[in-house]
Amino acid sequence: MPSFSVRTATRDYEAIVERGILARAGEFVPSRIGTAFILTTRDVWQLHGERLEAALGGRKRELLFFTGGEEHKRLAEVERLADEMVARGGERSSLLIAFGGGIANDVGGFLASVFMRGIPVVQIPTTLLAQVDAAVGGKTGVDLRDGKNLVGTFHQPLAVLIDPDVLATLPAREYTAGLFEVLKCGIIRGPELFRLMTERAGAVRERAPEAVERMIAESVRIKAEVVSADEREGDLRRILNFGHTVGHALEAETGYSRFLHGEAVAVGMRAAAHLGRLAGVCDAATCDAVVSAVGLYGPLPSLEGVRAPNLAARLRGDKKTMHGKVHFVLPERIGAVRIVSGLPEQMVLEAMEASLA
Repeated sequence: MPSFSVRTATRDYEAIVERGILARAGEFVPSRIGTAFILTTRDVWQLHGERLEAALGGRKRELLFFTGGEEHKRLAEVERLADEMVARGGERSSLLIAFGGGIANDVGGFLASVFMRGIPVVQIPTTLLAQVDAAVGGKTGVDLRDGKNLVGTFHQPLAVLIDPDVLATLPAREYTAGLFEVLKCGIIRGPELFRLMTERAGAVRERAPEAVERMIAESVRIKAEVVSADEREGDLRRILNFGHTVGHALEAETGYSRFLHGEAVAVGMRAAAHLGRLAGVCDAATCDAVVSAVGLYGPLPSLEGVRAPNLAARLRGDKKTMHGKVHFVLPERIGAVRIVSGLPEQMVLEAMEASLA
């Protein structure tokens, strides 16, 4: 049972990777709480809700159904859910369980952070992307029309319960999208994880249990270490944004309807690799290694109609832009990255053109 400690100024907790832990979820809900509100989607509840209900035993609980999809990751949906909580007796003694994919974990965490000025949350991610990224670290948020996660909070959970068994029902495209976030972890801080993803790509794609457990555990370990060292993205934590600067711009440019988050990050990682080479941060071999690794888990959705100048314009509104300068996370070598800002616009455009080819 790999368990990874996240130690922050606001809360210490465990991110536990264990097959079957969903059946033990009730052990992580304090006895003193009032109503446990379960925020989930109807498809997740149909697949896995019975086990969570059994795990909670006789605890008072209420279901909050959230309509999945990036288009519903908005403040209006948070307000609707908060109104529903009040109508069902929600109060400061309540607890929220975020039970679903990355969007449900982001929205659930944000709702918990602002309802009654903050109630506890337990994260139970059910997609690979949520297990290795969204559920760990306490970053919550919703989208605005102009970009992803532009409104959000830091709100650390009581626990993160990661059950690899739930991935058996995950659609192939959702699983593959999560693999790109795993690959990101390998590139920024885990050369052994990168080797697993490149040398055993067949086992990873086929969801071989040992490979799946190892890649989840290594990704969670890396994120737990980074968050413990830098809870609020003051410096080190920004390396977790590798591939996300261009990835978020791509999602917004295509109306959040063409790419899953991990797929957009894959294109963003290609752009970061090309930009690293052009800026002299990495050599051609490192750039090629990143681009080739992304290619192992394709194909990606069509990039037809996407234009590099349009993406560049969106970068200026990204939350990672500071003092008018876009900050990029670029690879130095596999396992190490560097944060760079102030790069010439023409260089950025050239890198994005290469990533879109």
